[in-house]
Amino acid sequence: MTIVPQLIIRNRLLSSLDPHDYARLAPHLEAVELPRLYELSSPGKITNYCYFLDTGIGSIVAETSGGHKAEIGIFGHEGMSPTSIVMQVPTTPFAAFMQVSGRGYRIQSIQLSHAIEESFNLRSLLLRFAQVMSVQTSYTALSNATDNIEQRLARWLLMCDDRSNGETIDLTHAFLSVMLAVRRQSITTSLHVLEGKHLISSERNRIRVRDRPGLEGFASGTYGPAEEEYRRLIGSFGN
Repeated sequence: MTIVPQLIIRNRLLSSLDPHDYARLAPHLEAVELPRLYELSSPGKITNYCYFLDTGIGSIVAETSGGHKAEIGIFGHEGMSPTSIVMQVPTTPFAAFMQVSGRGYRIQSIQLSHAIEESFNLRSLLLRFAQVMSVQTSYTALSNATDNIEQRLARWLLMCDDRSNGETIDLTHAFLSVMLAVRRQSITTSLHVLEGKHLISSERNRIRVRDRPGLEGFASGTYGPAEEEYRRLIGSFGN
């Protein structure tokens, strides 16, 4: 397997590692293409690989026994999945898959576990990311409980924009309705509201943020705390 130089890595966790810690992982990192809907982990199944994204967006989704689904987490080039491995848990109750195609690196879970056991700094970094995801999930719950659909959509689009490098976000209304656990018509109406306020543009399942400060203000205080926690514990989202 070709060893990928750390200098060309865009994933924020891998690129910020001490060179000695990166050297522990590098021989085991496999570059992979990650098409839309690519499965990163499944509920209750042993997780054989952990993924570090360079591009694209991953979703973490919870599902009831009755088949109702809702997104509880989102990550991109700033993170990895699943975080359960960091806490020495071989399975997770949630599904994780690519909602926007991209590319990145995978490593066998056993190899990552060995490296974590050998390096306090690596373990600390990945645990800090797990903390960020916990904060993000908490504010998703708060947003679902207190925000209207338009505010929830605004927050979600901001989180996608953070991980899209300013490019358009390719998402169908049907997919958005599953992620936010609302009817498809509600998504269509909410997009029209945000367009009417000149915060976004939406055409043929492509969404672009036009007025980011305005969208942040509209999203209320549920967008920002998790992002600030990332900056406090790890650093900037930027590459």
